[in-house]
Amino acid sequence: MTQETARDLTPGTAQDITPGTGHGAPVGTGPAHTPPVGTARASSGPVGTAPAAPDPQENRRQVLYWRLLARLFDPEEQPGLESASLAVVEDIGLPPALLDPDASVDSVVQRHPELAAELDGLMAPEPDPDGTRDRSAEVRRAALASKLLLNVFASRPGEVTAGQLARWQADADWLERAFGCAPGELRGGRAGNRSGGRAAGNTGTGYGAPTPDLSRLIPEIGPELGAIEAGLVQRMRLREVLADPQLAARLTPSMSLVEQLLRDKDNLSGVALANAKSLIKRYVDEVAQVLRTQVEKATVGELDRSVPPKRVFRNLDLDRTIWKNLTNWSPEEERLYVDRLYYRHTSRKTTPQRLIVVVDQSGSMVDSMVNCTILASIFAGLPKVDVHLIAYDTQALDLTPWAHDPFETLLRTKLGGGTDGTVAMALAQPKIAEPRNTVVVWISDFYEWRCQELYDSFAAVHRSGAKFIPVGSVTSSGRGSVNPWFRERFKDLGTPVISGHIKKLVHELKTFLT
Repeated sequence: MTQETARDLTPGTAQDITPGTGHGAPVGTGPAHTPPVGTARASSGPVGTAPAAPDPQENRRQVLYWRLLARLFDPEEQPGLESASLAVVEDIGLPPALLDPDASVDSVVQRHPELAAELDGLMAPEPDPDGTRDRSAEVRRAALASKLLLNVFASRPGEVTAGQLARWQADADWLERAFGCAPGELRGGRAGNRSGGRAAGNTGTGYGAPTPDLSRLIPEIGPELGAIEAGLVQRMRLREVLADPQLAARLTPSMSLVEQLLRDKDNLSGVALANAKSLIKRYVDEVAQVLRTQVEKATVGELDRSVPPKRVFRNLDLDRTIWKNLTNWSPEEERLYVDRLYYRHTSRKTTPQRLIVVVDQSGSMVDSMVNCTILASIFAGLPKVDVHLIAYDTQALDLTPWAHDPFETLLRTKLGGGTDGTVAMALAQPKIAEPRNTVVVWISDFYEWRCQELYDSFAAVHRSGAKFIPVGSVTSSGRGSVNPWFRERFKDLGTPVISGHIKKLVHELKTFLT
């Protein structure tokens, strides 16, 4: 994690950190203390006038952030900064456990449940209505933000245990909540809560969208959290953990962990393999729940007015009935006589559609493979949608018989290897029986061996009348590298590459299939 990233993550205060305190410098923690000169900016004034007195709250906040930067980039503890930060934390009424690097955020919240509300949305605070700065509140945010950032980004070297991984994941959940996101959303697109994540009595801001001033950081934070988590998984003796049911039960499924399990599944057996399958299935179920909700929000066709509405009470259009019968109003009797009842149309136009999903399963597309396998299974459950699923690297595999079950599909994939899309096209083209009712979704980074040959095949599919959707990434972070050679040609073809969050692909598919 670079120093620039650390400074950006501090909520609106990085530019206020001014050199001058030094390690071990005293800090004003109460009225009886005199703040040191130079630790806060003095307001400018006419020549010859005395500078304004330093703000004690500004001094406190700067000390906390100096400690944060020191601990992020230097594992050695600075006694002066530690003692000064402890004085600040105690003076503002926060628990000293916030400064304990061995204390998880969950443990702090369990002892002090009132802090849960402050942690939710901490990194995206609402602006003050009158435009003033509440400096005492900023000091509290500095102390809480420092705890979150240090627990997540100041990971220790060496071997990682299942408990340490679970603790880091829980701390990362809290950081995501501080940015206004659901736990796990930035790393893997999941929703919900892990054990111990949300304390009882929490009445915080919830999981709304981040405020605009911090939304620019979300694309950077998600991949960085994912990289840290992947590093922790790699440093863990995963096979030994999986062989122990108690240790395996402490693991929380994530994209990084699922990727490692899928790569290593052929080397597992017995209890270890059963635990690995259980973790993969848990993760698949979590992601499927989120995607199913997105798909079902608009998976209906247009109203079919050629079909007469059913004349039942629940379909009665009361407003239209009254409007159409207003001419029958009797002023003398103050009564409306209804000659005809009107009903709402509920029948929808549905055309049988064929969805062909082709997924690159090479090493660079693991996240996309998992997400699209789950997405294909969801569309396979919709009425009158015929789903076909093909995975490829240098060889192609038709996974259509298992398209309805993403767990079984993933167990049959073999991640890694090179990329040759022509072998997948050989399987996909015969499936395009009715081009006008067919959509072909091709998920890859498009770094291919035979570029021109594959592109000619793509152009032929597009000219046939089938809906062709090239997708560069369907990851939770929305970041992915796409071959610029293909990107430019797809744009000229009129089928630009979709590259971003999986929600974009869901929207495209719903538009065509419903």
